[in-house]
Amino acid sequence: MKSLLPQPLQSLPRRLFRSRRVNLLFKLSALILLLSVLEAFYHSQFSLSIPLPAEHRNLDEPFSIGCQDVSVLARRPRESAVLVMLARNSELQEARRTVENVEERFNKWFHYPVLFLNNEAWSEEFMRGMKEVVSGEVRFEVIPEGVWGPTKGLTEEKMGEYLSKQKEEGVYKGEIEGYHHMCRFYSGEFYNLDALKEYKYYWRLEPGVSYGCSLTYDPFVLMADRGKKYGYTVALWEEPNTCPSLFRTVDEFRTQNNIPMHPNWKAMIDEETNWLLKPAPIRWLLGKVLRREHYNIKGDKWNLCHYWSNFEIADLDFFRGEQYQKLFKHLDKTGGFYRERWGDAPIHSLAVHLLLKAEELHHFSDIGYYHEPFWQCPQNAQGKQRLNDEMIGKAPEGMSEEREGGHGCRCECGLGKKGDWRRRNNRGICLEKLQRPAAYRRPSWWNLRRRRWPYSVGFDEEGRYA
Repeated sequence: MKSLLPQPLQSLPRRLFRSRRVNLLFKLSALILLLSVLEAFYHSQFSLSIPLPAEHRNLDEPFSIGCQDVSVLARRPRESAVLVMLARNSELQEARRTVENVEERFNKWFHYPVLFLNNEAWSEEFMRGMKEVVSGEVRFEVIPEGVWGPTKGLTEEKMGEYLSKQKEEGVYKGEIEGYHHMCRFYSGEFYNLDALKEYKYYWRLEPGVSYGCSLTYDPFVLMADRGKKYGYTVALWEEPNTCPSLFRTVDEFRTQNNIPMHPNWKAMIDEETNWLLKPAPIRWLLGKVLRREHYNIKGDKWNLCHYWSNFEIADLDFFRGEQYQKLFKHLDKTGGFYRERWGDAPIHSLAVHLLLKAEELHHFSDIGYYHEPFWQCPQNAQGKQRLNDEMIGKAPEGMSEEREGGHGCRCECGLGKKGDWRRRNNRGICLEKLQRPAAYRRPSWWNLRRRRWPYSVGFDEEGRYA
């Protein structure tokens, strides 16, 4: 039956219904968008924020500013500690230069033992050469068979595939089988060596590194006195293609073992990405669905910061303890040491930020350290060089001038490049991020925008108290 209503009036109900439906969809979409933005803001600014220390003070400070009276400190009882170097027979000259340097700058006063490790038998030439320069006990150990090598169950054929793929993809040292062995060894097996069982602390040395400042106190004694379990100098970004799944794997361990998102762990999470780009649906997509590199399952991204582990002074009881060894086994069984090229440096860094408190980490800001191509050199503390101290000896000819804000003792800066007197040749971005949980006095937003990164916790970029 033909309607008697005019044509425009016949279509009015449909238009009204459609208009209401569109209006409802628009309102729902706007509400969802608003809630997503609010959630992203809350997640970025509150869930991942790192509060100031509850103690209302910085949780780390230098062990020393300038030179100390070594004649007094050297008489204190020693800690159960050892200097450790992994080396090859072919590295005799580099190893000897490093040990001579460490003896001159520290060990000639404290005489800690030096342990040399090799995955092959030591040559008589190497052992004779090192005995000539070590002031204390010197030991040479061969890493036992089965400790230096691949993850259990990994076939040579599969390893060959992994190494070839990493070579094609340009992964740094990804094609070198021995480098994978070294990273796995230092990540876990190292701590259980019989040769280390009698010691509580170790100082890791590398052939070819050099120390530009004198250390006139015993770092092991002060680590024990102040409850420190891990000490470092340099913090950098990791090469992204060496460890795409490492952060996810460590964070899986965290969730499986009900370890909370405490401030020290939050320091490992990237907060640079605009929070507007990180609402929950996008994080879920990136983390759980797409499983993007360096994201955990909840969609939080690792900032890739880590401590450079070619220098570390640390508590062996922590690393051979139940929690850390459980984490190492969790990582090892995934095959990531060979399927990818997981390094011991990011593993140590993620582990100490996961399993330790901020106050248990220490920046050796007074140590001058150079490992090609990066360095840290704190400059000499004004009026604290003890230039007439007979036990420390004459000031070296190349000694840097004393400067306001200097931390060091008898430092010769410019280790990496003659005449370059900067405190470091690497930006302090990662150092500031990783130290934030321990910092009560933090750089202002304006200083960070101007890229004025603090030298260490509680100090400005020039080393002065902040």
